[in-house]
Amino acid sequence: MRKERLIVPVVVALAVVWAVAQYLASLLFERELVRALADLEARGELVTERSEVERGWLGSSGVVHLSPVLGDGWRLELTYSARHGVFSTRIEGGFHPAIGPRQLHLFGDWLPSSPPSWHARYQTLGGTLEGIIQLAPFLISQGPRELDFRGGQLSFGGQQGDWRLRARLQPWRLTDGVATLESGPVSLESHYAYTAGAHHFTQRDLLRIDQLAWQQPGLALEASELVYRSRMQLDDSELRIDSELTLAEVLAAEQVLLTGRVAMELSRINADGVREALAGLRREAAKARELAPRELIARLEPELRATLVDSPRLDLTEVDLESPMLGLAARGDGSLFFDPRRLDELSLARLDDEEERARWLTRIDGDGIWREVPAVVALWLGLPLGTRDLELDVIRGRVRVNGRPMPPLWR
Repeated sequence: MRKERLIVPVVVALAVVWAVAQYLASLLFERELVRALADLEARGELVTERSEVERGWLGSSGVVHLSPVLGDGWRLELTYSARHGVFSTRIEGGFHPAIGPRQLHLFGDWLPSSPPSWHARYQTLGGTLEGIIQLAPFLISQGPRELDFRGGQLSFGGQQGDWRLRARLQPWRLTDGVATLESGPVSLESHYAYTAGAHHFTQRDLLRIDQLAWQQPGLALEASELVYRSRMQLDDSELRIDSELTLAEVLAAEQVLLTGRVAMELSRINADGVREALAGLRREAAKARELAPRELIARLEPELRATLVDSPRLDLTEVDLESPMLGLAARGDGSLFFDPRRLDELSLARLDDEEERARWLTRIDGDGIWREVPAVVALWLGLPLGTRDLELDVIRGRVRVNGRPMPPLWR
């Protein structure tokens, strides 16, 4: 009898524990979703909203709206339906992008394909999310134009402060009459790590295109193994961007037209200026009014000029390009610097004026070298035939080659 009397309170206690755990799981899911959207918006590039939100112990649903801070070029709606468990939450939904001022749906209005679906799982204890978006194949024709897309997959995962994205697109082909562009497979790996409010962040991207081919009557180009790497970092002092493009080879008429590597770095962009400019951009976007680009730049000019106070620097850290077909090669490096003195004399909003562009050019200085320059290039620049290296100097926007003013490139 004593054991039988214990059954009821044990069952009640277990039910209470389950209910509390279920309630906490739904609260944690909602909290992490709100934080993730806030982090996306803190980056300064997107506006995030939610609609049709329903919250419950056993399930939640809603629609997440993503759009650029300025402009109406695109909009993305992510529908979600979450089933909460004590230890994990399973999420399913749809992926609905819209493009253009009329916000026509990409899948349905533009493409004869159903919207991609996505599903994910959120681990309650670890706070991690892992998900997949499937892209279905489709074929679209419009007169002589045809796009044949063979599908792909996007996977994402991570937790607050550390997210990863992997994309894999199968080969696709675009035909326009007698011209054809083919690409793929294409892969992208992206890693974004950040502190609260995106005050600091680091983003690494790796894009790889296995094949890229262009064909038309009289011309056929085929590139293989195009690899682009980039690293963007915002810290206490500066925004720095390192990038590298590697090209295995470009073939024309079954000969190697181009091969090689280019690496560059943009640095010394004032970090506080970047954060102030992004905050100003968000303020202007929140006013929900259309501004011409020139008017917007004029409003944000103090913040944009503040990004230049540390003398931004562009370094071509390595150029190593070769064209066996043409018998040419380019190997060298160089740097350009911006003079930030008397910034109030310059105007970004008036850059379409020739005189204003000339003022900005006078703030550019730098130097570089082209090693083992081909003889044909030396002759083209009016230099002696035996010239081995080109020493380039940029002084207040004017280029000198081996101590001489740069001659006109087009005569």
